[in-house]
Amino acid sequence: MTYTRQTYTYKTVQDCQIQADVYRLSDVGKRPAILWIHGGALIIGDRRMLRTEQAELYLTAGYTVVSIDYRLAPETKLPAILEDLQDAYSWMHGQGSALFGIDPDRVAVIGHSAGGYLTLMAGLCVHPRPKALVSFYGYGDIAGDWYSRPDPHYSKEPTVLPRVAYRGVGGSVIAGSSFGEVSDQRWLFYLFCRQQGLWPKEVTGHDPHTEPQAFEDYCPVRQITKDYPPTLLLHGDQDTDVPFGLSKHMAAALKQQQVPHRLITMEGLGHGFDAVPDRSLQGEPMGLKHPRVGEAFDAVLAFLREQMDR
Repeated sequence: MTYTRQTYTYKTVQDCQIQADVYRLSDVGKRPAILWIHGGALIIGDRRMLRTEQAELYLTAGYTVVSIDYRLAPETKLPAILEDLQDAYSWMHGQGSALFGIDPDRVAVIGHSAGGYLTLMAGLCVHPRPKALVSFYGYGDIAGDWYSRPDPHYSKEPTVLPRVAYRGVGGSVIAGSSFGEVSDQRWLFYLFCRQQGLWPKEVTGHDPHTEPQAFEDYCPVRQITKDYPPTLLLHGDQDTDVPFGLSKHMAAALKQQQVPHRLITMEGLGHGFDAVPDRSLQGEPMGLKHPRVGEAFDAVLAFLREQMDR
């Protein structure tokens, strides 16, 4: 497959350049587009986390893919992270046609984990609203006990001390944290947050137990209306990072408001199933080679086709 990947700076804050990678086929013509959002608990990760096989799958299906960075917590709090999402979408919608040949009226948003959360927030905070949302093991509630209390799964790991946790964060604003020593340090901060139930406070600057009202606008499951975009949810029922129940609750809220949606339950699979469907396997991640993962992505493409053509 012949395609290009070009990097753009869609926004600059102080000295921090916030970038996007655009994957597009080399032919001419306006194509529908996907805004792709990486995971990493809003603390780790960058736009390069988009797996090549998934980018090529979307490209083959006829989409241009725009994978974005955004500023990371805790140096940047959630409201400003959402501003980055809004600005990336506005840049893509306003300039994407001239810069890289997209149809601005046919844009879907896809995200994984924390990117899935931002995808669900996009249904509320970007305009015009996307044609479709696809959330891989995302979440619509950031104030619940799963995030605001010590997590049983992560508490099995060696305890991270505060002096170790804060060693790798708190400096200058960053957008994107590639894998390596810096990300390892930021991972320890995330692990500390999960062990102590501090993620909501560190990411938003507010305590959900004493300031619950501060989280109303940042929990999509509480804000669904009939105008919310059609949504596809994919989640493993053995997810130890983001509880499967969060996608079930999101599906129930969508159903209540009669929003077109579907929840695909990946039975027996956990977090990151699209890369490593069976974590007991040794060697390279199977990804799309796993039959059930391949079937799930077939469903994603079918959902996108259905919604983009409306």
